[in-house]
Amino acid sequence: MHSDSSTRIAKALPVSAFVSGFRLFLTSGWRLFPVVIALLVLLPVLVVMSSFASPEQGIWQHLIEYVLGELLRNTFWLVAGVATGTLLLGAGLGWLMAVYRFPGSRILSWALLLPMAIPAYVSAFVFIGLFDFTGPVQNLARELFGSSAWFPRIRSTGGVILVMSLALYPYVYLLAKNAFSTQGTRALEAAQTLGHTRLSGFFKVALPMARPWIIGGLMLVLMETLADFGTVAVFNYDTFTTAIYKTWFGMFSLNAASQIASILVILVFVLLVVEQLSRARMRYIQAGRNQAGEQIRLHGAAAWCASGAAFMVVLIAFVVPTVQLLLWAAEVFAEDFDNRYFALLWHSLMLSAIAAIITTMTALLLAYVRRRNRDRATMIAVRIATIGYALPGPVLAVGIFVAIAWIDHHLLGYLKATLNLEAGALLQGTVLIMLVAYVIRFMAVGFNTVDSAMQRLPVSLDEVSHAMGVNGLAMLRRVHVPILRSGLVTALILVFVDVMKEMPITLMTRPFGWDTLAVRIFEMTSEGEWEKAALPAISLVLAGLIPIILLHRHTEIKHG
Repeated sequence: MHSDSSTRIAKALPVSAFVSGFRLFLTSGWRLFPVVIALLVLLPVLVVMSSFASPEQGIWQHLIEYVLGELLRNTFWLVAGVATGTLLLGAGLGWLMAVYRFPGSRILSWALLLPMAIPAYVSAFVFIGLFDFTGPVQNLARELFGSSAWFPRIRSTGGVILVMSLALYPYVYLLAKNAFSTQGTRALEAAQTLGHTRLSGFFKVALPMARPWIIGGLMLVLMETLADFGTVAVFNYDTFTTAIYKTWFGMFSLNAASQIASILVILVFVLLVVEQLSRARMRYIQAGRNQAGEQIRLHGAAAWCASGAAFMVVLIAFVVPTVQLLLWAAEVFAEDFDNRYFALLWHSLMLSAIAAIITTMTALLLAYVRRRNRDRATMIAVRIATIGYALPGPVLAVGIFVAIAWIDHHLLGYLKATLNLEAGALLQGTVLIMLVAYVIRFMAVGFNTVDSAMQRLPVSLDEVSHAMGVNGLAMLRRVHVPILRSGLVTALILVFVDVMKEMPITLMTRPFGWDTLAVRIFEMTSEGEWEKAALPAISLVLAGLIPIILLHRHTEIKHG
């Protein structure tokens, strides 16, 4: 019976239309590929924004009266606080490591990147477990001083800002350090000839010259802040991402979730426009590294203060959370490490591997199309195809789920009308939704890595290949891929790790029974079971160390 039904479906499907469409794709050339990917990226955004076309008055009245004001206030203070914190930490430490030499500076220079290995939502439950009223720190304070009423509340706006700033400052630090390294002591010497001290020279000369890089890192931080779900969920700090989740899975209103998501999309694109406008007005000259000059060696108290400040950041942002996770994991290892954990690990590894392979292959084709065609339309399509990293996970989850549900509905209607065949959902509740969302979300990660490697290939290589009769996919497969192997492996690893740590897309779109390490962390932290969340969390931390090692090796090779 099943075989007969499959045959009837195959005959009814427009096979000829598929073949003609594939031929059109080939005849249209490579330019069509980035257009298709760009449309795929725009699909969830258009689906979410289309909720404005049919607003429900009851929903909007409820949002305006009870929800929207709090969401906007919380989001504003979160964005402002994290931006300030990451700017102070990232730019300050970047300047310190780029210009000065002091005890331990060489090790601390790359150690300051280690907090990138810890997802912010992991740091969140560690800090709450340590510093909450029932945590060991306040218990010790009550034993020593008789009271802990004076201790700052970790479950507060300041607490979530602190945790996210410590987790995200490396984005600013890395770019600021590279920018200041190109200036070095030459910028200070130029400022001193104009009568400035070192401090005023930093603010008047060095900082303005490094502003494009710092703003670039700061924009990444703001995007991550707006997209964050796990950290604010642990702190029970309501923002647009938590509101989308609660509306969808708590109130069971996908339409209301879409309308909240549409507001978040507007905020993200306003931020993107501001970034582009700020970059357009900038005019700067970058000095070469060979003009940077020698670092300034600090002595005495200044040297040890610099070492202490950098070490304290590494200690609080990485060492303390990692050690606490290991201690918690050791406590529950015997009872929590069972076959269920292997299932969680397997799901995480398999989803990450499949998503990484698809994303890297797509990124390779996009980079190749961009290399072959430099026309304006192709460049715009490639740009749109890689904006998914700016789209918050909950927005992608809602947009793709609604689109898949619409396709499912019409496909089932077609099968019933033409074949009188009743069937359940074909696409909903499958891994397909997750994979599409992953590919859209992390395409920029894979593309930037692959495209950077491809741009280093000389054009003469393609000309020689053409002369030998090797063109198209054959050139990509036989000439480019072997040379780009290192870049492709790096892209695979980066996307793999990002998908491993991704929480909202997985949480909102996973099929029944497809729990992952990130989902396990969310479930345990929702119940306050910090110890049981530690084992999957330490697995994610170990996975997150991989890109740090790659980044350090790349920096050593580049500067060696």
